[in-house]
Formats: sequence, structure tokens, C-alpha cells
Amino acid sequence: MLQSFSLLLPLSCLALAASASNLQNGATVQAVNISSPDGSAHARFINVGPALVNFWVKDKKGVFRDIIIGFDNLTEYTTEAAATDYFGPVVGRYANRIRNGTFTIPISKDASGPGTKYQIVENENNGKDTLHGGSDGFNSRFWTITETTSNSVAFSLLDPDGMEGFPGNVFAVVTYTLKNESTWDITMRALADQETPIMLSSHDYWNLEAYQESQDLNGHFAQFPSTTYVETDGILIPTGELGNIIGTPLDFNKAKSIGAGIKETAGKDYCGTNCVGFDNCWIYDRRNTNDNQPNPFSVWSVNSGIKLDITTNQVAVQVYTCNTIPTTPRKADQGVGNYTEHSCVVVEQQSYIDAINHPSFGIDQIYGPNRPYDWQSSYKFSILKD
Repeated sequence: MLQSFSLLLPLSCLALAASASNLQNGATVQAVNISSPDGSAHARFINVGPALVNFWVKDKKGVFRDIIIGFDNLTEYTTEAAATDYFGPVVGRYANRIRNGTFTIPISKDASGPGTKYQIVENENNGKDTLHGGSDGFNSRFWTITETTSNSVAFSLLDPDGMEGFPGNVFAVVTYTLKNESTWDITMRALADQETPIMLSSHDYWNLEAYQESQDLNGHFAQFPSTTYVETDGILIPTGELGNIIGTPLDFNKAKSIGAGIKETAGKDYCGTNCVGFDNCWIYDRRNTNDNQPNPFSVWSVNSGIKLDITTNQVAVQVYTCNTIPTTPRKADQGVGNYTEHSCVVVEQQSYIDAINHPSFGIDQIYGPNRPYDWQSSYKFSILKD
């Protein structure tokens, strides 16, 4: 599939380049609804982001719940404020943070050289770093709907050379597919016409109770195999060190309450200076690095009975526990009230954050004409067994 994708790239880029300005000027929000063939799950996506705006699965009583936070009014996804909320989109061209908004190709420690140095738009912490690709990242763009079926939708985007300071044209295709037994598959593929960093991720805010039983994460549990994480400073910029998580609040090798874990972080600054909660990049453990088995992540609510098992080809996961979140009204079917801190969780399957400034990580995030980018994850929803 990647081979055919790369062969189509030149024609796709030419076609999109010709219409890019028209797409951005006067484009309107378009929604696409898809369903699992067996009716076990339903979802709605829009061409901004392209964001997941609704996701319905059954709870332990057989009742559908929308477990994604966001807006009922889809035009709100186009506002300047929404561009920094990151409710349900793909984040890129480079997800998470880039120290000082700089890097070199070939990469070097903190862009100190040698190599060609690039300056990216710095959109966080008063210009000290770049977050999620800059002030006009993939999440705020209008994507082209390229294919739809009853259970799948594909979107494409041309990210032009020089956009936000990144080198090279990047053509990206994101495909969302709902399968039987409440399974949601996501593929993200991209190819650049010159060397450039690429790291994408899906930035969905989950509350597996749809705010019906509680307004916190005490009833949400998680478990995944990881013994190391990327250490960060007070503004969440990687220091270049990998820390040991065993015996710390970051340890989810055994199942535990996310809400209880949040309380354990008080005074430890895992999510930044004076922050309580999680906003960290865990490195997945693998029993055998050559087995090519997908990495697993599980989260569930003991109240709704909804469980989510994620498998991915990515080597790390960023978990964010909504430590700061806009006090926007919840969607109508999630009850009266506003979204509040520590009431939702974002699970971003991805690579090591800011590896383009840390050669010691040993992670190659530079892609080009002869190296396409490939991101795959499968989200399987089920009901907890008694």
C-alpha cells in the first residue's frame, strides 16, 4: 500500500497545490457519519483537523453513549480558540513540543549543529517552544474528503514547503474505519519531497462515562507496559534523559485508577511546575524488539463498564489528564455543565517527543522521498466482565 501511495504522491501534490488556497479561503465544515457494519459503534468526523467529534459505543446496560468531548456546534471547531483546544484532531506536522522551535537536519543536540538549522513558529510558553506543529498545525486546517463508505472515511492534506517553517512539501492521508465488534482503526500515512521531521498523533479527549456517573477520573483505570518515560523540565520540554517509573505515580504496569494516580502526583511536577496530573510520554516496553507485535494500552471505566484496548505500531504514548481545559459547555447528551480539569484523558500514540533535538534517543523521525511515514492504531471497545 505504501508503494502505491508513493507513486500517487506527485499527482496528488500537484492537484492539491492548485486548490490549496481555494480550500482554505471560504471552506465550510463538512461532517461524515460512519458506522460499524454490525451496528456496534457509530462516529462522526469533520474535515477540520480532521477531527473526531462524536463516538458512540454501548455501555454495560446496552445503551449508546458519546464518549468524546467536544462541541455540538461544529463551526466552533474553526475558531481561533478551538485551534489551541485540540479537541479530536490529528496533530502535526510534528506532534508535541520542539525545544526553542528549532532543529537541524541531520539532527543535533538542541539544534547546536552541525547541519542545516530550521526555525519553526513558536506558539507556546511565550516563544520558548513549538507545540503540535505551530500556530497553524494540521489540527486547524481544512482537509479534503477523498473517499467515503458506510464504515470508513479518508482525508488528505498537502502541507506546503515552508509552512510554519518546516522544510519540504508533505502529503498526508488519514483513514478512519469502523469495523465489527466496536473496533476503530486509524491509519496515517505521509510522504515528503525532501527530508523533514514528521510525527503525527490522534488527539482525542475521552470520558468513558460520558459524564453520567461522575465528573472525575477516579472510576477510570489504565494499564500498559512501560518502565521508562521521557523526562521533561518545568514547561514540559524534554531534558534528554529517560527516567525510571517503577514505584512512582507514573507506574501503570499494574491496573490502577487514573484519578488516584493524579492525586499521587501532587508536588512532583510530572506535568510541569506546580501542576497536578499527567502530561507525560511513556516508552512502551517490548518483550522482544524483533517480534513486530503492536504495543498495547488499556483504559476502562468501572462505572459505565466501557473498556478501550488500543494496539499500535508506535513506540511511545503521551497521556494527558486534562489538567487545564477550557470551561466550555459539555455536549448536550453529556449532561448539563462544563468540562472541568481532570475529567477526561487524552491518549496520544506516537514516538519519543522532541527526538529531533536529542540524538541520544536513537530515534529517526526524519522522513523524505525514500522513507514514507506510517502510523497505525486499532481501538477495540468492549464491556467489562463481571
